[in-house]
Amino acid sequence: MKVTQHIENANGKPLFSFEILPPLKGQNIKCIFDNIEPLMEFKPPFIDVTYHREEYEFKELPSGLLEKKIVKKRPGTVGICSAIQNKYQVDAIPHILCGGFTKEDTENFLIDMDFLGIDNVVALRGDAVKSEIYFKPEKEGHSYASELVTQINNLNNGVYLDADLQNTNKTSFCIGVAGYPEKHMEAPSLDSDIYFLKQKIKNGADYIITQMFFDNQKFFEFVDKCRAAGITVPIIPGLKPISTKKQLNLIPHRFKVDLPDDLIMEVVKAKDNEAVSQIGIEWCIAQSKELAKAGIPVLHYYSMGKSDNIRQIATEVF
Repeated sequence: MKVTQHIENANGKPLFSFEILPPLKGQNIKCIFDNIEPLMEFKPPFIDVTYHREEYEFKELPSGLLEKKIVKKRPGTVGICSAIQNKYQVDAIPHILCGGFTKEDTENFLIDMDFLGIDNVVALRGDAVKSEIYFKPEKEGHSYASELVTQINNLNNGVYLDADLQNTNKTSFCIGVAGYPEKHMEAPSLDSDIYFLKQKIKNGADYIITQMFFDNQKFFEFVDKCRAAGITVPIIPGLKPISTKKQLNLIPHRFKVDLPDDLIMEVVKAKDNEAVSQIGIEWCIAQSKELAKAGIPVLHYYSMGKSDNIRQIATEVF
């Protein structure tokens, strides 16, 4: 079922969903199921599976020259999503990136998803690889998420890359895209970011899921700005409980997200990371309850491969 259909069928109650990481290479699907299992009592209608693009490593040859090697530390998402859907009968949503994919790669990825009965996809540009400062698309790939959305929407209309194909099958993907309540790190302003977000909706995106935030007022203001710009699709908030003192510096640096002063001071005064985790849980519970009271259709949690803190939050909210 499509995400938009789940929202329509929710009867005014907020839905619980979460996002997981693919396992590291060498691990099996059991580590995914072990993290999912404790959260299934809250009846998530869908589960997102992130995609981690390739990285580059440089190996020194006997000649002294460096050889560039592509390394994938986490497997792809299609097989994981298929396994989740088969075991739990919930919709699993793979993320698909511009980075690391040609248009042909993207089409084949989508065809495999369609074969497996996967109805939803989140279309993202993706980040630059660690060895590059700025994002660099593949030679025959997409530069922007809006272009990726267009390709997915074209497939929904039976338009494939090979224009000579006859009697093509139309896919029916529900397309999610990212929104940034505090703007994307590369955007010059929030208004310009929303302008380009609207372009993704025009190109065929069906819903928006946001970057994490820790101040609900920023989310509410973001939604208001989107509505004023003519964006009418569902906007799903992404939430993440802070769990370590290190994240006070890591989250603002990595995700360009501000932390409220009240939260910062509580974490600073915490005696250890166990206390920090409890602070993060309580903060996220308060966020969740306020968002639910405001009528937000889905609350989406970034689990980062851990379910204990998300379970404690869900127990209090759902």
